[in-house]
Amino acid sequence: MSSNIDNPLLLRDLTNGICTLTLNRPDKRNALSNELLKELQQAFDDIASDKTIKVIILAGNGPIFCSGHDLKEMRENSNYSTMQTLFSQCSDLMITMKKQPQPIIAKVHGSAMAAGCQLMCNCDLAIATKNATFALPGSSIGLFCSSPAVAVGRVAGPKHTMEMLLMGEAFNSDDAYRFGLINKIVAPEELNKVVMTYATKITQHSSMTISIGKDAFYKQIDMNLEDAYTFTSEVMAKNMQEHDAHEGIDAFLEKRKATWQNR
Repeated sequence: MSSNIDNPLLLRDLTNGICTLTLNRPDKRNALSNELLKELQQAFDDIASDKTIKVIILAGNGPIFCSGHDLKEMRENSNYSTMQTLFSQCSDLMITMKKQPQPIIAKVHGSAMAAGCQLMCNCDLAIATKNATFALPGSSIGLFCSSPAVAVGRVAGPKHTMEMLLMGEAFNSDDAYRFGLINKIVAPEELNKVVMTYATKITQHSSMTISIGKDAFYKQIDMNLEDAYTFTSEVMAKNMQEHDAHEGIDAFLEKRKATWQNR
């Protein structure tokens, strides 16, 4: 199914510098079809250069967040070339999200399964409801969740990740918090309020500073200790040359609110 004016696969809403992207395939459990992956990629590419957008919220319409890849679509044409293209397309999206200058917050209700769990783990923050569930169920259907494991294994410990991969069962929000997959557990009725509180707080910072910091964090995380400190020292020295660093420090010292120019 492709997007059309009456039934878009991805909804966009922009309010006060916060762009909410909502997966809109509720009848398909927000499965990541080829077309939905393309629309997500296009949305992130568009937003990257939009200076008016300071934070992205990723949500799902309907009863769950995202069920992963569209298995029915995959079985319609499962030859190697088609599958390699699909998984490469999904991987490119995940890399884009990590390189996205704006922070991304996952707003998780219901289930985040397989590539849906991968999608959530590629967000910078994740807020989930008490009744949310999380799974890497590929081992149960003969298709091991190898690419979702890349994202999950970078936020959870290897043994917790392997537990999800090998068991193939759904884990609750307490487990997800314990594993390090999510930042906070909230009541379903509080989800929107809490996510907006996080997003609004981020919009009050310099977008340039946030972008510099996000980029540096993900680049240094796989470096050895010495290289990481060398790299981040250079980043901070360069950051200190920017207007907003001077403005922010002066505002702190003068006990006033900073006026950001995002430069």
